[in-house]
Amino acid sequence: MRFAFTEEQDELRRQARALLDEREPTWDELAELGWLGVSVPEDAGGAGLGFVEEAVLFEELGRALYPGPYFATVALALPGLPPEEQAKVASGERKFEEHEVSLDGEVTRTRAFAALAAEAVGIAQKALELAIEHAKSREQFGKPIGIYQAVSHPIVNTYVETELARSLAYWAAWCVAEGDDEAPIAALAAKSYAAEAAVAACERSIQVHGGIGFTWEHPLHRYYKRAQWIEAFGGYPAKQRADVAAKLLD
Repeated sequence: MRFAFTEEQDELRRQARALLDEREPTWDELAELGWLGVSVPEDAGGAGLGFVEEAVLFEELGRALYPGPYFATVALALPGLPPEEQAKVASGERKFEEHEVSLDGEVTRTRAFAALAAEAVGIAQKALELAIEHAKSREQFGKPIGIYQAVSHPIVNTYVETELARSLAYWAAWCVAEGDDEAPIAALAAKSYAAEAAVAACERSIQVHGGIGFTWEHPLHRYYKRAQWIEAFGGYPAKQRADVAAKLLD
């Protein structure tokens, strides 16, 4: 079995990151790019791809902290819509907010948790990048603060946790895409770990930044709030771990 992204998936990531690093695309632009209908069948106006490709976008949108209702529309609402409504989503004509969608059925909860795990990975990755950048550029006593263990060790911990969260997130994404029997367990495990990793990554990054990390002007507080929202969604990680244990013991 080949545990690697395809060339098409890597290209999707490169294009998404390049655009999101440059600016915040509108909802209509997301539709034109095909991001709203990644898993929508081609005959309904979508790309006819799978959930792994969607997970790539969820990660990159999380890294960019995209403010639009992508999660509610693509992860929550889309699976339960008839083909004609899915076509409206793919075209950008229809979108949903979280309060408009109910989490009915194990398939929809599973998909939501897998999507949030990928988004949490993107948040953790950005928090890591901001911490590394600051540790390299900020000097104390004539030296970059990154040389001090009190700064470098938390950054290393964030890197390790982010990579593990990424592995779990894409295991869950693959299980969802393939309809694997382990999809519910994979999504629960990925969401619980990735959410905690994202929260911890933001907390450590804020500490690395010192006083500026607590200011309103710095973006870290917004990443931190989104990470906490993801952590709380559908129950905190302790609940998801209990659900994993119950499924495994059953």
